[in-house]
Amino acid sequence: MTSHSDAVVLIGPMGAGKTSIGKKAARALGVRFFDTDAAVVRDHGPIEQLFVEHGEARFRAAERAAVSEGLATGGIVSLGGGAVMDPDTRAELAGHRVVLLTVSPRVVAGRVRDSNRPLLQGGDDAIERWTAIFEERRPVYEELADVTFDTSTGPLQDVVDALVAWVRGQTAEPTDSARPGDISPREKEQTA
Repeated sequence: MTSHSDAVVLIGPMGAGKTSIGKKAARALGVRFFDTDAAVVRDHGPIEQLFVEHGEARFRAAERAAVSEGLATGGIVSLGGGAVMDPDTRAELAGHRVVLLTVSPRVVAGRVRDSNRPLLQGGDDAIERWTAIFEERRPVYEELADVTFDTSTGPLQDVVDALVAWVRGQTAEPTDSARPGDISPREKEQTA
């Protein structure tokens, strides 16, 4: 097995805790953490500036390159919320373990308040925009995910612990804050 297939990929909406949980899980597992948004910033400068100066298409191309780099690196890889909308990214995720982190709109409001995230900018309500974006992307997230953890309640460490246990192949008892979701379509195929 190559390191390429060793990546555990965190997907989900903005504000779900992918970076925070990913860093802690990587530390607990003793593996590298790679954040595609941080890689885009490293290579191209602030994401909001990239959007303003070059548009979303240029950002998505930079993000796509960062996804490939992260997947080749292995370890825990956190993808930006919209990265999975790229068909090449979806195809590339097929050889990796994919974890969907979800969060309720009520909770995400506090996490993205005063955010400079480009897709939440504009005159209307940021949480309405967040919800619309999440609902648009949800079917793709759910199709790709091997397992789902909700980050809406309780300490994020509970989600980290459940994620680490899942990665290690242990059975983590669901808690109020870290509930493995329904079996994904990919798991159904694997168990059929």
